[in-house]
Amino acid sequence: MPFALSGAILLAKTGDYFLRKAVLVLPLVNMGELLNEARKGDWAVGSFSVANMEMVMGILMAAEEKESPVILQIAEVRLKNSPLELIGPLMVSAAENADIPVAVHFDHGITPEVIEQALDFGFSSVMIDGSQLPIDRNIAVTKEIVETAREYGAEVEGEIGSVGGSEDNTEDIAVRCTSPEQALEFVAKTGVDALAVAIGNAHGNYIKKPQLRFDILESISSLVDVPLVLHGGTGLTDEDYKRCIELGIKKINIATATFNAVESRVRQEYQADRINGYYDLQTAEVNGACENALRHIELFGSAGKAFL
Repeated sequence: MPFALSGAILLAKTGDYFLRKAVLVLPLVNMGELLNEARKGDWAVGSFSVANMEMVMGILMAAEEKESPVILQIAEVRLKNSPLELIGPLMVSAAENADIPVAVHFDHGITPEVIEQALDFGFSSVMIDGSQLPIDRNIAVTKEIVETAREYGAEVEGEIGSVGGSEDNTEDIAVRCTSPEQALEFVAKTGVDALAVAIGNAHGNYIKKPQLRFDILESISSLVDVPLVLHGGTGLTDEDYKRCIELGIKKINIATATFNAVESRVRQEYQADRINGYYDLQTAEVNGACENALRHIELFGSAGKAFL
């Protein structure tokens, strides 16, 4: 059975080919269903930021090829380029029609009204980023979003500490590592379903090699009983990722690497004179997003985990 989805139908198998479309309809799933499966083993779910239909198509192409659960996400700061009323329904529809379990996540939500709009569109999880607020205010704001999300049957990711940089590269927010004690208090008082932690990681492209505080991550993991989330993954080594997963990271956000991969693939195709019209350009974007997702799915160990 695929996770614990209500109404799921037993999966038929002929040789090595799964007859998914014929016997199984996978609805949009909650983030927690995916992350709790990941907690049973040494793997994590990739949460890929998207900006258009081509990125969505490429990421789901990779996830279906690798039989991997996946999360599609978009951050509030990106909505000026990809309006929520356009990209949101597209993401939800893509998840509902996928052959593998897909959650749709609103990343780095700042404005309660916009977060609720994402929930109205059917997002299965949202993040409220109160990390720049005093701890008491962060707890209060996050608790309010948790209560709202519960009305929709959705889940919430919160954040303690400050991941460096910023989601849209417009700010240079300093890293402030998460306090394990505050993490414990935060989870207990807010009821969040996942917790983003700061352990020396930063959004965007790293200027110098990050020095991750695995000791802090290990301490947080021993204290809190929710899946942990890593932001700012672009530029980390394979060994960094694997160590983070071992120490409790079960959702890894990939944004900059996706955008870079799509742009790079388009440039390569133009330079090779292989783009002779719009649809060649579209194919290059899809393939760039797909190749990036394929690499991270293998790295995170989620390949083959879609039908547990």
